[in-house]
Amino acid sequence: MLARATPAPSTSALNIGLVNNMPDAALEATEQQFAALLADADTDAPPVLLKLYSLPEIAREGAAAERIATHYRPWSALWNDGLDALIVTGAEPKTPRLDGETYWPSLAQLIDRARHDVVSSIWSCLAAHAAVLHLDGIERRRLADKCFGVHQHEVTHDHPLTDGTPPTQAAPHSRWNELPRDALERCGYRVLTAAPTAGVNLFVKDADRLLVFWQGHPEYEDRTLLKEYQRDVLRYLRGERETYPGEPAGYFDAPVRDAMAAFRERALITRDARLIREFPFEMATARVRNTWRGPARAIYRNWLRWVADRRSTGKSIKTIS
Repeated sequence: MLARATPAPSTSALNIGLVNNMPDAALEATEQQFAALLADADTDAPPVLLKLYSLPEIAREGAAAERIATHYRPWSALWNDGLDALIVTGAEPKTPRLDGETYWPSLAQLIDRARHDVVSSIWSCLAAHAAVLHLDGIERRRLADKCFGVHQHEVTHDHPLTDGTPPTQAAPHSRWNELPRDALERCGYRVLTAAPTAGVNLFVKDADRLLVFWQGHPEYEDRTLLKEYQRDVLRYLRGERETYPGEPAGYFDAPVRDAMAAFRERALITRDARLIREFPFEMATARVRNTWRGPARAIYRNWLRWVADRRSTGKSIKTIS
């Protein structure tokens, strides 16, 4: 349960709000991933108290709706909960443009208020795309193929967030769109890590309230990409997508790639959802490695220290009634 990953409330705790807008199937897993990463940061900053929220316009069903009702704070309480910082995830898009989504007014207000009312905010993947669109009109662009897998990124600028991190660091990605680096830099964003094969990963806008953006997913667990790949294979077997999905780059070792290639050959011949029972999931699980956790832990440690330091100088959230 999430409660085990966060400490009891304390006047010295860093109050972090997680605005979790992921689809129902990924809702609880996303909570756990961010809670584990924050706990794993092992910082000398105060302990973290994670408070959960979700955009009210996102429809929920079944277990996800029940979880929202029992574990999440009311949206109306967000700006009165004494938050020091925010982490915001993306929501599954339903329209061609992000600003056409039903939740856009609430998200736009969240972006605006985060610039003034918390010490810092982190915008994850689709939320990063939405934030720069709202703030500076930067349009994301569709990729020819999905950016999917673990890519090696170079640190491109010195910044407190990347202090003590290796000059080359792995990070997982899973997206169909990207933000152009030149457009970001023209609008005053500083790119901190980037890869030739995946483009921009971590970038910031330095201001009194630090805005942090990730196109990748440092919070992912060891098997997250494997589960997503299996899901996409199943969609192919069910006829829900036309083409067999490409495997995640830089993630499988040679034996797993061989096993996945053999399964693909069978799936192309026998397109039947029942075949998924023979997908080499367990074999792959035993061999995949989380090569991105070290840099992710260090960057989140630096972020928590930054938030704690800025809070101690009186630059924390304003309570607005």
